[in-house]
Amino acid sequence: MVVKRAEAYIRAHFDAPIPISRLCRVAGVSERGLRNAFYGVHGMGPKRWMLNERLMHTQIALRASRSATTVTEVATDFGFYQLGRFAAIYKKTFGEAPSETLHAGFVRGRSTHNPKKEHSDVLWL
Repeated sequence: MVVKRAEAYIRAHFDAPIPISRLCRVAGVSERGLRNAFYGVHGMGPKRWMLNERLMHTQIALRASRSATTVTEVATDFGFYQLGRFAAIYKKTFGEAPSETLHAGFVRGRSTHNPKKEHSDVLWL
């Protein structure tokens, strides 16, 4: 229940940094309790899980974009404001630059979009 409350809060606030102290208040546990709960469910701490979740959703949004969206718009929608750092982490995780994902989506078309497959491709940092 602790992890589900924290996950719901994180997903509702992708666009802003979430301090662990706030997440602890939302979940109703100490920092150690939150960390232990996340390790028990996900095998990683809440900070790493938040980063991976935001990266995964950013990739899905870049692939699904049908308009003249920019990488900057998508990245900031998911709380990434240090764009150089975001691009480096994204490339390390997915093996391509965010702009390549965005461009490839336009070339491929959107009919093969499969979020479940994308989720399985995430490299957990």
